[in-house]
Amino acid sequence: MKNFKFRINSNNYKVNIKSQEGNVIDLEVNGTSYSVKLEEEIKKTKTPTLVRAASKRPSEPLKVNPKSSKTRIVAPIPGVVMSIDVKVGDTLKVGDRMLVLEAMKMENNIVCEKAGTITAMKITVGQQVLQNEVMIELE
Repeated sequence: MKNFKFRINSNNYKVNIKSQEGNVIDLEVNGTSYSVKLEEEIKKTKTPTLVRAASKRPSEPLKVNPKSSKTRIVAPIPGVVMSIDVKVGDTLKVGDRMLVLEAMKMENNIVCEKAGTITAMKITVGQQVLQNEVMIELE
């Protein structure tokens, strides 16, 4: 497995580690075999695993009033509008992409969650928006 050379008090030692299981190592020193038990088990290095606690507050669903004829699409996070895929008068279905919002160097697709026709655009490409700022109105 591994070979080492030591010099202790003018004496030379050749150590050959044969195997290791847990805290027991089989080795050979100058041709003589030994089984050595370590006081502590050798810890294997691992890639750390990030564990995130569950949110104490449930995620907020899109605030759509089913009785209201108007739906407001708001920015879920602060960011910059990268592109707008729709215009006033377009009719959208659920799941249609409306715009791309860049936040924290990631592009986020904002999709339609309620079918309707766009009545107002409150944003332009390159504009910075704050969280919960109204971007598009549907009817």
